[in-house]
Amino acid sequence: MAKIIALFNNKGGVSKTTTTFHLGWKLAEKSYKTLIVDTDPQCNLTGLCLNADKNNKLDNFYKENKNNLKDSLSPVFSGALSPLVAANCYEFDENQNLFLLPGHIEFSEYDATYNIAENLTGSLIMFKNVPGALRNLLQMTAKKYGFDYILVDMSPNISATNANILMESDFFIVPCAPDYFCYMAIDSLTKVFPRWDKVYSQIKENDVFKSADYKMNSGKPQFIGTIQQRYRPRNGSPAKAFSEWIDDINLLVQNKLVPVLKKCNMVVPYDSCHYDETYNLINIADFNSLIAQSQSNNTPVFLLTQEQVQRSGSVWENMKKNIEEFNQTFDCLANRVINATK
Repeated sequence: MAKIIALFNNKGGVSKTTTTFHLGWKLAEKSYKTLIVDTDPQCNLTGLCLNADKNNKLDNFYKENKNNLKDSLSPVFSGALSPLVAANCYEFDENQNLFLLPGHIEFSEYDATYNIAENLTGSLIMFKNVPGALRNLLQMTAKKYGFDYILVDMSPNISATNANILMESDFFIVPCAPDYFCYMAIDSLTKVFPRWDKVYSQIKENDVFKSADYKMNSGKPQFIGTIQQRYRPRNGSPAKAFSEWIDDINLLVQNKLVPVLKKCNMVVPYDSCHYDETYNLINIADFNSLIAQSQSNNTPVFLLTQEQVQRSGSVWENMKKNIEEFNQTFDCLANRVINATK
């Protein structure tokens, strides 16, 4: 079965979408057939992959086809009698091992249904298939295409929908930014994750859900680690202000988040060869101008060409060095994710 990895933080602006796109591309480059899934109603990942600029609105995409997450789940969430079927995924011409399941701006409408299902009583048997629907859809799709990995880009919300997405995954990563707001977000997750674990442990014991056609994950999602990114480097290392926040967040994860997750049996065993520091998978500097070029060209940073960035001379030579550094960083991240999820 494909390994489902969720990327989640309840704070925005931590590069979840950028990480999902580039990590997915790297895994695919390493011959792992990979699906990236957009569950964020803002649909940034979908827009990035489908080149949804001013002249190519997502509205046009949705009018032309039903190959998106919301419509793929509609047999369960609309109460239709038809069964779930494997989704049809968008294929990348430049990378035959990478696929996208597009998001939908109306996917958030399903949150009310997830809320009802979480508080299900025996009389609401019509909702019994809701908790297991997404996982089963993804695994059906994985079987159809032969996926090895499924990366799920999540919205930065504490919602019933996100509880389901994360708790029905096999692994999860928490992307971080070195600032006070991310520190507070991680601190709040030390309370959120145990609550989600309790809710889903109870759901799995409910006789109604045990009789569901679409069974829930028999195990629990395992925390792989954090990714520290969006800091400004100085002499090859994070500048002092960023370095201090990185250290503070790493200590918070090590001393508070990981112990909480261990009590819930939701963390992979630690192996120092998989990390820069304890449960910190890697540090990724702020490649701001390159990320903008990547988005405008719908191309991974490590595949940007001189023609695309339209720079020459020393400026291009410096950009080439940054592109190679980005390439090496994500190559290392992909290898660590592969090893941590074996």
